Amino acid sequence: MAEAAGEQKSGKGTIIIMAVVAVMLMVGGTIGGYFFGMSRAPEPAAATPPPASSVAAAGAPAAAGIGPLLSFDDIIVNLLDENETRYLKAAITLELENAAGVDEINERKPQVRDAILLLMSSKTFSELRDLQGKMQLRADLLERINGILQRGKVKNIYFTDFVVQ
Repeated sequence: MAEAAGEQKSGKGTIIIMAVVAVMLMVGGTIGGYFFGMSRAPEPAAATPPPASSVAAAGAPAAAGIGPLLSFDDIIVNLLDENETRYLKAAITLELENAAGVDEINERKPQVRDAILLLMSSKTFSELRDLQGKMQLRADLLERINGILQRGKVKNIYFTDFVVQ
């Protein structure tokens, strides 16, 4: 009788183990099929951009995306702090409206760089330490640089490096 009870326990245990393994295989297969199917699924047709000719034909500007970019690397200035000596190191990328703006900035690069240096060195650490100060610096730079340019305009300014020490 003890043998029969032992056989029933091992039989039930084997059935439970087989059921758990079967459930795990089904779940694993379902998850694997889901992820495998996602990686091979075709992209929806709406995700592909229309050709430039159809955009221009529709009346929208062909360059509605990002404009030409021009970088100013490693601008280092002393900040205007009375009690401490602090430095600002920044790298700036200008987004221009058109290629004429790129040509003009290349022609006037010393003037533009001078305007950037003078404006940045007139700031204090307390003005630049928070997000609002950085946004104000960006707005001031945009106004100052666009005041120099005649043929093109800067659409946006990106800080690609910004360190205050």
